[in-house]
Amino acid sequence: MSVRLDIAFFASSLVSSYWNGAATYYRGMVKALNDLGHRITFFEPDAYERQSHRDMPDPEWASVVVYRPTLDDVHRSLSRAARADLVIKASGVGVFDEVLEREVLSLKRPGTQVIFWDVDAPATLERVRRNPQDPFRPLIPKYDLVLTYGGGLPVVERYRALGARDCVPIYNALDPATHHPVAPRPRFRSQLSFLGNRLPDREARVEEYFLKAARLFPGGDFLLAGSGWGDKELPPNVRYLGHLGTAEHNAFNCSAGAVLNICRDSMAENGFSPATRVFEAAGAGACIITDCWTGIEQFFAPGREILVADSGEAVARLLGELTRERCAAIGVNAYHRVSAQHTYAHRARQFEEILGIARDKAPALAGVAP
Repeated sequence: MSVRLDIAFFASSLVSSYWNGAATYYRGMVKALNDLGHRITFFEPDAYERQSHRDMPDPEWASVVVYRPTLDDVHRSLSRAARADLVIKASGVGVFDEVLEREVLSLKRPGTQVIFWDVDAPATLERVRRNPQDPFRPLIPKYDLVLTYGGGLPVVERYRALGARDCVPIYNALDPATHHPVAPRPRFRSQLSFLGNRLPDREARVEEYFLKAARLFPGGDFLLAGSGWGDKELPPNVRYLGHLGTAEHNAFNCSAGAVLNICRDSMAENGFSPATRVFEAAGAGACIITDCWTGIEQFFAPGREILVADSGEAVARLLGELTRERCAAIGVNAYHRVSAQHTYAHRARQFEEILGIARDKAPALAGVAP
């Protein structure tokens, strides 16, 4: 008989993508786990104005508990989570992370596992390396398992060296019911579009791969979306949209000649860390240009399913060479690859395999090519 788990999940936010790049990852994983019969209670703090910038109502496939950013409410949420079969603490909740990382471990008991799910493993590992007194460091061996959403073998080896019982990456993926081809919109038309919040460890790469490319290709039409870029000096051929809710991501990806992916510094240096938006764009059938990072070929075939650039000059050169027909072909190839191998249905099955959950007979993955 297949196991159905009650899962308590502490993370930044399921219902708001506002300053919360991991939102679509959480949504994809939680929804796919619910589809397999697991029951998820998602605990998120009322912080960083996320609740006033929701881009979805409470979903049918999870119970969302929004708690006040106070120590009392944190402990009340932990008490409620004590009834779960599995407790997950994600990195970067943003409120009382040290308390949660310590206190979720008190919920371990026979039949209940506690997992740390790191959605920014390179940054976490670098922080712990720089500070041997980091309070998270001695807690790592106490978790039953560490999951990450990227990083590959380098991250696995570093976590194991810190005493983790095991570390397994569960990569970003596509929810084909959420991200898919739609009709283009004039508002989002461009030759090259980039979507990403302004972050300190991403800005220099945005300047190199996007803004520099725009300056080198002055006849092109460039579109920038994401929070925090309002006071950034932009080339005249770059139009800025501001924060873009997830409901508009499909139209954004389907309206551009090409969509640019730019990794954060730590992700690019470590490799094996495809961003959620790569899979979203592929699911929309977009032609993706990405900056260089180790492990790209594990997910997409360079030159056939994705284009790779090592500089702003390379991005500008690609834009000068691309035809509408080639963009369309690359987008179609990426769509078929992501649908066949990289959906959250695949990732949820991987999650069950990691936990040793057996299924009597696994149903066919809905919407996924054989």
